[in-house]
Amino acid sequence: MIDKELLTILVCPQCKGPLVLDREARELICKADRLAFAIREGVPVMLVDEARRLDLPAPATAAGAG
Repeated sequence: MIDKELLTILVCPQCKGPLVLDREARELICKADRLAFAIREGVPVMLVDEARRLDLPAPATAAGAG
């Protein structure tokens, strides 16, 4: 899914804090800012404007939609 070495380098683009991998949701989580950054095709999308706020529900996945 995502390289372990890359995980040790990546930080939250907003607060520069650590990120936690949520394998099931395919997201990197910043607990401090309560943001979830999607991982698409193995590439983390580290844009604050595209991050999901954790107080909002997760979007439906392709497998769960329809």
